[in-house]
Amino acid sequence: MIYSVKGKYIHGEPGFAVIECAGVGYRCQTTTATQRNIKLNEEVTLYTHLNVREDAMELFGFYSQAELQTFRTLIGVSGVGPKMALSILSELSTEQVVMAISASDVKSLTRASGVGPKLAQRIILELKDKLKAFGASDVSMSSGGSVIADTGNISKAVAALAVLGYSAADVTPVLSQLSPELSVEQLIAQTLRRMGR
Repeated sequence: MIYSVKGKYIHGEPGFAVIECAGVGYRCQTTTATQRNIKLNEEVTLYTHLNVREDAMELFGFYSQAELQTFRTLIGVSGVGPKMALSILSELSTEQVVMAISASDVKSLTRASGVGPKLAQRIILELKDKLKAFGASDVSMSSGGSVIADTGNISKAVAALAVLGYSAADVTPVLSQLSPELSVEQLIAQTLRRMGR
């Protein structure tokens, strides 16, 4: 319903930012990552999601479309509400969420407040199926917890970005300009950065 809000960032507290547009202040619940990217008393654009409940209408705002898309993907998981999705995205970047799902990394997801092992496993189970539908093979983890990219990193990045709602047609032109030697995480990060310009 409301695609974005653009105006001056006039007030912020942990968990929300107020953006003034044409004299109206919109209270947008948001992540710490978004709050780090916007500056008080400067003009900003937040991409929004309007959550309508019986007793309230809540506006969620994000600095990038990738973060918004990840939020929407997370709330599509059974048992993950908007506040839980915000908690995950306040702890992990979009790229880290995708990589945690790809690598079945329960520990990373449970760093977010309120996310226990069972919910983390459900998120991985439901969203990893989407990755598999796009032909991504598993990504293994090193003992230090870092992702080891197998061959075919470009196709894995395409599959991971598909979970965020990006079609292969959208991302392939960007990925084709990047080195296949990059890790999957680097490919995802650089693609999202270039698409966000």
